[in-house]
Amino acid sequence: MPPSGTHDTDVGPDLAGLDAITGAVSDGAGVPEVVRAAARVLGSSLVLTDRSGTVLAEAARSPADVKSLLADGKDVEAIELRVADEPVGILRMRAAVDRSETLLRLVTTLIASEVERVRAPDRASEQAVDQFVHVLFGPKPPSDTAIRAEAAELGLDLEAGAVVVVARAHARVPVEDGWRDRVRAVAERGARAAISGTVAALPQRTDAAGAEIVLIVPGDDDAAIRACEAVLREFQASLSGHTFTLGRSRVAPAPGDLPRAGKEALLAANVAEGDDSQAPLAFDDTGAYRLLLPAMSEDPAELQRFYAETIEPLVAYDEQYETELVLTVETFLECDGNVAATAQRLFTHRHTIRYRLERVRELSGLDVGSTDGREKLSLGLKAMRVLGIVHRRGPASEEGVSAGRVP
Repeated sequence: MPPSGTHDTDVGPDLAGLDAITGAVSDGAGVPEVVRAAARVLGSSLVLTDRSGTVLAEAARSPADVKSLLADGKDVEAIELRVADEPVGILRMRAAVDRSETLLRLVTTLIASEVERVRAPDRASEQAVDQFVHVLFGPKPPSDTAIRAEAAELGLDLEAGAVVVVARAHARVPVEDGWRDRVRAVAERGARAAISGTVAALPQRTDAAGAEIVLIVPGDDDAAIRACEAVLREFQASLSGHTFTLGRSRVAPAPGDLPRAGKEALLAANVAEGDDSQAPLAFDDTGAYRLLLPAMSEDPAELQRFYAETIEPLVAYDEQYETELVLTVETFLECDGNVAATAQRLFTHRHTIRYRLERVRELSGLDVGSTDGREKLSLGLKAMRVLGIVHRRGPASEEGVSAGRVP
């Protein structure tokens, strides 16, 4: 509990703010949402850690502010949270000269109770989880029995099934060293706020601006949906200047089904990369893309070759000349080959659309006026998304017929 102070102001005007905290608790919104509500009530940046020092929640202005709080500087107050005289965590905040100690005691009591309510067994080390996921989704996954035994050592309960979630964050702002570890921590605490037994791994990625987290969520589809929603909320609250992608698998009823679930989550995440919406995408909602899962799993080189023969020349042209050939083909196919509808959707003159489609034919050898050409381009676009290739979209500065957008 907080140390007793000599000064205690009237808490009446502040009690209304407690409704947000108690509402978050009663709604089961999770520890991060409770701490954000507490930060608003107290008017201070907060960082909550558990007994082992793992950050459970943060409500601060920036990552630098979080680091400053964790460094326990002279202006930082570390308040030990206890339930029934047992320590459950530490809340760090900026020391304030003029504050209500009564209000602070009420807030910290609510936070401590919520931490105790959702507290799970001690977590396995990050290295152990990373190794487990690396082997699980590798070329030679272990047997059902081996997966079950390893999961038990990690404290991962697979008896009621599990769902795999692939969560990605892409930086649109400069990032610091250790950024991917922060993304993992944010994703894990969001998921565990909803489903406490979730584990999170950080595979290696070569994308300098992206971080990919693999989450294994014990339970059914409802549990996975709650975990995805909580992860997205935590991403949006803690990682400003980023875009996010989440894909989830179907339920793996037995441990031996987890490798299959991992492939499904990866495909869903890859397909979701091409959408502007950040809403989580379920494998069941990927439509015809599901038909390409065997190709992605068993012969990705063939899928890559098909992409190279159809869409890759358009992607290269777009990146070199800042054009929108790929977007134009996507929209043209979505509009059932109607040039006027494509132009209307892209806010572009129809003569420009015809010019771009002719350039598509020159680059790919595929004519959108033929059934075969449209089919191959459509499959090429699907192959691109299944492979997780995201193209940059330019401002349509190609030559020909004004090349620009109409007012």
